[in-house]
Amino acid sequence: MLPKELYQKIQKFHFRTRFMANDLFAGQYESAFKGRGMEFAEVREYLPGDDVRAIDWNVSARFGHPYVKVFHEERELTVTLLIDLSGSNLFGTRKRFKREVIAEIAGILSFAAIRTNDKVGAILFSSEVNRYIPPAKGIAHVWRMIKEIFTYTPPSLGTDIGAALEFLNKVVKRHSICFVISDFQLPAIDDNFEKPLRMASKKHDLTAIRVMDPAEKELPKVGRVRIQDPESGEILAINTHDRRIRRKWEDMQHQNEVQFMQALVKSKVDLVDLLTNTSVVEPLTSYFRRREHRR
Repeated sequence: MLPKELYQKIQKFHFRTRFMANDLFAGQYESAFKGRGMEFAEVREYLPGDDVRAIDWNVSARFGHPYVKVFHEERELTVTLLIDLSGSNLFGTRKRFKREVIAEIAGILSFAAIRTNDKVGAILFSSEVNRYIPPAKGIAHVWRMIKEIFTYTPPSLGTDIGAALEFLNKVVKRHSICFVISDFQLPAIDDNFEKPLRMASKKHDLTAIRVMDPAEKELPKVGRVRIQDPESGEILAINTHDRRIRRKWEDMQHQNEVQFMQALVKSKVDLVDLLTNTSVVEPLTSYFRRREHRR
């Protein structure tokens, strides 16, 4: 049984993300992600303004005046969220931890999906796949997913996004709308990441959602500090006023960024960047608009 304080926190989070999905992003998700095709629904009499290409000539000839075919979109889609629970996401220097932003995004996308009668599932991972929640519909299902994100403690705090993508490729057989929600703090951008990324992108509609903290972009000048790697536990003492250290940090961040962006471009994967100190609304809205205009 959950502690009362944690239960209330999850419940408050549940209502907030549900509101955002239903009010702030109403219609945007549905416009950005179309169904798999159109299916025939009925034939009705032609009305002014109807597309003449939809006229059913056989029925029109039988009744002596024009009739048109009506089609409905096959709406039901499957959404799969790959959610990073590694130790680096338990970090935040401003409003909130990265893991809280990851949970918020997962909640918004989940409620947006079930609002349009789509199924949603999740793969929770760290240095390995920790939990697989098969796709399903309904508010109770989303509640379970949110609760898992907030309460599950992985046995290892490392990161292996490649392993999560490989699991996706093996387990999710049919085409799915997939979001990898992570800070993408990877030890290296190599074939263990790029190969499953390419395979997943070919099979599914894949988007990377990167959550970052402002302190990760630029090393703050705070003098001599001891920093700990949240995944390995390694502690390092550094002088943040030292120009050489700051330059080395910036060079390393730049190199990682270039390799990461190249991997996404090669695999044709969209990227949405979010920060812990700003709202997720504008970046998500821009992303949905880009997708809608692309169609």
